[in-house]
Amino acid sequence: MSYVLEFFLGYTLPRISNFHNGCTKFQDLQQIGLRLSYGKCSAVQKCKKIRFLRQALNLELIDHADLLSFPNEAEACDGRETDILPYVQTVRNFPEEELIGKVVMVRLDLTIVLREQKKQQSPAARVISTIKYLHKAGAKLVLLSSWSLRADSRLLKLEYVAELLSSELELKVIPVELGSGFEQSLREDKHKSSILLLENLSQFKQEQANCSEFARRLSSGVDIFVNDAFFQSHKILASNVGITGFCYASIAGFHFDEQMSQLKKIIEMNKRPYFAIVGGNLAGKAAALLFLASRCDGLVFVGDAAFQIMHAFGLPVPMELVEQESLEAARVLVEAAKARGVQIILPKDFWCLNDYYPSRMKIFPANRIIDGWKPVDVGPNTLEEMISVLSRCKKILWIGAVKFSSSHQESAGASKLASMLYNLSQMNCDLIVVGKQACETFIGRSRHVTADMIENASIVWEFLKGRKLHGLLALDRAYPFKLNWDALYANTTLPLVVDVGSGNGLFLTRMAKMRKDWNFLGLERNEKLVRRCLDHVSQSGMTNGYVLSSLRNCYIRYAHD
Repeated sequence: MSYVLEFFLGYTLPRISNFHNGCTKFQDLQQIGLRLSYGKCSAVQKCKKIRFLRQALNLELIDHADLLSFPNEAEACDGRETDILPYVQTVRNFPEEELIGKVVMVRLDLTIVLREQKKQQSPAARVISTIKYLHKAGAKLVLLSSWSLRADSRLLKLEYVAELLSSELELKVIPVELGSGFEQSLREDKHKSSILLLENLSQFKQEQANCSEFARRLSSGVDIFVNDAFFQSHKILASNVGITGFCYASIAGFHFDEQMSQLKKIIEMNKRPYFAIVGGNLAGKAAALLFLASRCDGLVFVGDAAFQIMHAFGLPVPMELVEQESLEAARVLVEAAKARGVQIILPKDFWCLNDYYPSRMKIFPANRIIDGWKPVDVGPNTLEEMISVLSRCKKILWIGAVKFSSSHQESAGASKLASMLYNLSQMNCDLIVVGKQACETFIGRSRHVTADMIENASIVWEFLKGRKLHGLLALDRAYPFKLNWDALYANTTLPLVVDVGSGNGLFLTRMAKMRKDWNFLGLERNEKLVRRCLDHVSQSGMTNGYVLSSLRNCYIRYAHD
């Protein structure tokens, strides 16, 4: 039998992962889209009466194709995408009216904002747009970041950083120190339009330790947390993980959302052939490359990683170029690629530098590099083969630098590769560029950006290894699909009663018959019971009742078009 929560109206709810069996009434269906997905346990204090019971709820929509129209569910149910890249709440979808008068803390990567050119689609521009959007919506903003002091000693002064930000944002930014001064500034400036900037987080050891007390201090007086520091999301920090436990809503900013979308594109197999160009070394990347081998039609190895793969194929390689710790990983990768029929492209020749005469360069075949010469760049035959193979691709991932450890400058081969990839991106080929050097090389050779670019390669490698992105997982969840309310209910303006743990549906169907002035939605783990209820709903012609299945670790966001 279903348990019933006391009905309540018009209040922000705990986020859905904290829900428990029971029944909840909403004033109308549109409130579902605005209320159900946002907020955490602290928001319970705003509710009139809630009775919690024991079993937490995870939700997934069952396949009831007649009433619901979804995108490709096969892509949405990919294990790595849903487990490591879950659907989270974003500023873009957060109700704007919920921001008015709220104190919103924005975690950003200040280094991006201060050093980048502010092109329209650049990470810096997206971060700035997050801040300006929240400010325009009427939120009181507190900015939170860490930044390096090596580039400019003037960054030691918080006042100087605040002045730089004021110039970039064209808004007044006031520097404040953490502690009683911060709380006082919040109280004094609650209704003013200025933006507060907290001091550099890198000077606090508690930040790296994800100290709960430190996170509580950071969030003092804060209502909503916005994470726009995507490049820090593979780390467990007080400012991206711990802080979410003290704010009633934790959502992603525009930059975070965009980078997350680009990360998802890497694992999508929507276009074939799909090849990956892998640069850098092989150490510590075995799991990531095995995953790429499971997704891609071919792998092109450049840089130091190429020698490890060549050695695994039994090709002669100078021993000083072999990473002993990577031999087993290279062997396993080659076997996995062969088993799946994944094509592996290796360098045919190299430009090599003489150890004794650094100005002398010579081309050597890949399997006949003589002593006293070190490879510094891929040769012309290698580039020719790469261009021939990649020109047939519909999707390309370029991750890592096209250079070798013995080379200290950008290679000519990288520039030629970037030019070729730019031309392909103009011809219906999806291109994803990952890594600072690869992005800089591509931008330098292209007239305008035609690729998805992720400058921080570390977070991509962590994702491909299957590691959790803790800063992402700490955000409030959303469901990737929308319910077609008009197909489910005859009158979508009626109040909605949500029966959490609806069981065999007897309570729900009886109530739906008794109260024609309400709509009812049941949520149940047992899929067989759900299908039985749906059959009953269909046969009885009921127009104010429906049931969903609660399975796996997905979350649902209700929205009314």
